[in-house]
Amino acid sequence: MINLRLLAGLLCAALLSGGAHAYSQKVITLEEIFESAEANSAQLRPSRTAREEARQDVSIAKSTRLPEIDLSMSVSYIGDGFTTKRNLSDYQKAIIPHTGTGVTVNVSQPLYTGGAISAAINLAELKLTAARYAEELNRDNIRMSLTGFYLDIYKYNNLKDVVAGNLQAARTVLADMQVRYEQGTALKNDITRYELLVANLELQQTRIDNTLKILNSNLVTIAGLPEETVIVPDGRILERSLPRNGEDWWQHEAETNAPSIMLAKTGVDISRKAEALVKSERLPKIGLQAAWTMDGPILVEIPPINRNLSYWYVGVGVKYSLSSLYKNNRNLAKSRAATRKSTEDLAATRENVGLAVRADNIRYLEAYEELKTMQKSVELADRNYETTSTRYSVDMALITDMLDAANAKLDAEQQLVNARINIIYYYYKLLFTIGKI
Repeated sequence: MINLRLLAGLLCAALLSGGAHAYSQKVITLEEIFESAEANSAQLRPSRTAREEARQDVSIAKSTRLPEIDLSMSVSYIGDGFTTKRNLSDYQKAIIPHTGTGVTVNVSQPLYTGGAISAAINLAELKLTAARYAEELNRDNIRMSLTGFYLDIYKYNNLKDVVAGNLQAARTVLADMQVRYEQGTALKNDITRYELLVANLELQQTRIDNTLKILNSNLVTIAGLPEETVIVPDGRILERSLPRNGEDWWQHEAETNAPSIMLAKTGVDISRKAEALVKSERLPKIGLQAAWTMDGPILVEIPPINRNLSYWYVGVGVKYSLSSLYKNNRNLAKSRAATRKSTEDLAATRENVGLAVRADNIRYLEAYEELKTMQKSVELADRNYETTSTRYSVDMALITDMLDAANAKLDAEQQLVNARINIIYYYYKLLFTIGKI
């Protein structure tokens, strides 16, 4: 039979292997992951560029308030003309100066556009606001993904320690059984069973290692960290004291801060402003106009005068599109439908966020109950291990009983850590839902 002290040593080594492994790696906090993603994540850049594009659109819209200034210059060759009677008889050649020049300067300043310019500027500003909320929503999605990867790495590291402990214990039992088989006190079937157990545990260990590689690669890539970085979660995250606010508090925070709701609200404002812009097309446009023109030669005289004619004017122009009275009805109906749809989208978004907050809050509180259960399980597993150890020391328990107790202790402690991780996860899930992650 295997020595009790050796078995206890194997158990302690399995329980402490996770800590030794962590100290050999660089520990990175979740906040540091967020900071790196904020600065380096390739998935965040498109939304930032979209926001910058929207900012430029605001500048372009504001520039429509400035006067329009047009300058045109021309140089031409003018051929000789001729005159005839009305019946095309009595042809006479008319000598015309061949060099023609023209300079025109037009200045127009809109005075009243039916609110079109103001509506266009407000529309561009609202789109900039929408781009900001879209960027925040994208950032929150990235942070939530990073949180999931980060905590999954923590969980799989714990699972890896449990599997390693079970594998080491199974190999020890297998070696002991082979000795006993040679002594004629064990069956070949028992050896086969434990060989199968070792093979399954080795396969599970390989799968865990591969899963950790995938999780680490996803986390490092999205966070914009160097490719060779190996993430080791900070164990202090489990020591954080987290609030347990009521659902009403979370719902109020979601209504105030959730980027999805803010984006939907802005969508309603954009639709209403677009509707106002369509309505402005039915109103007259009034503008101040000024121009100066100099043309030569003067061709309206016979014979032509080889001089420049210059004149200028200042006035007020009014433009009114009568066709908009019957053509604009369809555009107006379309914009009203768009406004109605954006309002319905806002109601649906509020409902979805509200349901998500309720579900996340329930899971968050449930995670605390799970923690209590796991703490009790660890207490019972410790008690069972101590009892089995005492019985084994006086040959009242089998080695399999001792291994089962050790495995139960390892599994209970791993589940306890996972329960604490679940609390952290659902807390961050709530923060994500209300827009404060």
